[in-house]
Amino acid sequence: MSNETSSSPLQGIASAEHNRAHGGSTLSGQQLHLADNVVSRETRRRVVAASFIGNFVEWFDYAVYGYLAVTIATVFFPESDPQTGLLLTFALFAISFLVRPLGGFVWGHIGDKVGRRTALSLSILIMSAATFCIALIPGYDTIGIWAPVLLLMIRVVQGFSASGEYAGASAFLVEYAPANKRGLYAAVVPASTAAGLLFGSLIAGLLTTMLSTEAMHGWGWRLPFLLAAPMGLIGRYIRTKLEDTPVFRELAAEDETIKAPVAGLFRNHWRLLLKAVGAVLLNAVGFYVILSYMPTYLSSELGLGATESFLATTIALVTYIGFIFLTGMLSDRYGRKKVLISASITFILLTVPAFALLGTGNFLIIVLVQILLGAMLTLNDGTLPSFLAEMFPTRVRYSGFAVSFNLSNALFGGTAPFMATLLIASTGNDLAPAWYLVAAALISLVAVALSRETCREPLRHE
Repeated sequence: MSNETSSSPLQGIASAEHNRAHGGSTLSGQQLHLADNVVSRETRRRVVAASFIGNFVEWFDYAVYGYLAVTIATVFFPESDPQTGLLLTFALFAISFLVRPLGGFVWGHIGDKVGRRTALSLSILIMSAATFCIALIPGYDTIGIWAPVLLLMIRVVQGFSASGEYAGASAFLVEYAPANKRGLYAAVVPASTAAGLLFGSLIAGLLTTMLSTEAMHGWGWRLPFLLAAPMGLIGRYIRTKLEDTPVFRELAAEDETIKAPVAGLFRNHWRLLLKAVGAVLLNAVGFYVILSYMPTYLSSELGLGATESFLATTIALVTYIGFIFLTGMLSDRYGRKKVLISASITFILLTVPAFALLGTGNFLIIVLVQILLGAMLTLNDGTLPSFLAEMFPTRVRYSGFAVSFNLSNALFGGTAPFMATLLIASTGNDLAPAWYLVAAALISLVAVALSRETCREPLRHE
């Protein structure tokens, strides 16, 4: 590759990391300097762009599905009462997450054995094709029960493909990043996630405002899903123009890639895996409750108008994007654990009062609370990608991240909108989602506290 140096400095770096993993010395200052300069700035810019757009496409789809849940419920479950239809719509959302652990195993295996770039290039292609197909499904009035069945099948395919995206992009960025900026670089992943949600929110809000109810139910809801195809093709093209990460190529050149990454993960790193699953829990619940479910909560449970609900959530997303890189930089300076522990404590103390203020119905107060919740969430989300990527050694990094992230999201993230709706329906308490968030924050606090700090250490191979 023309914009990289010869392999000898990189071999020295890999050798030093290998020695450290076996009880030897860590990287020297000179070796860390070499590690930061074997990749050109232009290459890193393209890595950032490739990581951003793939994750953007994935979460644009999830945003549109969440923000148009009420319309989708009417199209695919017209014979149900509104709350039952909404529950069924979110149940499909949750079921698509159940396949994510399987996807984590598959994409982790490909990413750790064949390469990060290969896994990311395939996942974005499958994801964008499946999203496009949602726009083509006839409604219940046309094909009856086959409409929700087809929607479920496509959502499962989406869940499978999406399970490799967040983990792979994070590992890709961390392995390309300068040693002292891994938190900042990895923050691109949650930033792209929020950007996808923001764009989906804007598109859904624009369509809801401009089109009549009949037009939205007839064809308007399909338009955002059609955008996935061109965006996905662009993302795949950018990714195929990149080489794999330097540390992975070094492992592959020395034939040190693990033959069965997932088996090796469970056999040798199961303690790390348990801690990672717990650490992800606040992200899993918080992200989907605050940035995906919130418009439905504000409109269906609190009676806020659809336009106001979209606007309030959009403001939260802008806040989230604005703070996410700051959080990444803070984690580079003060450490991953301190920032993640601060996030958990903040959610434990402030979530219930914040949701109580949402119940006042005052739009200005709702906007301020949304800004607060968005800022709180960045403390966790802006740090988590680098924390998880650094936690696992190179040989199983993709698998460790993908399996832990997707297990937690399958059990608690994808089910969060469904659980929030169900808890409110069963208890009659509008604060039920807030208490659910507090419980997630408590578990994450314990898991992070039991983990070791990694931000100032070199990436391990084994």
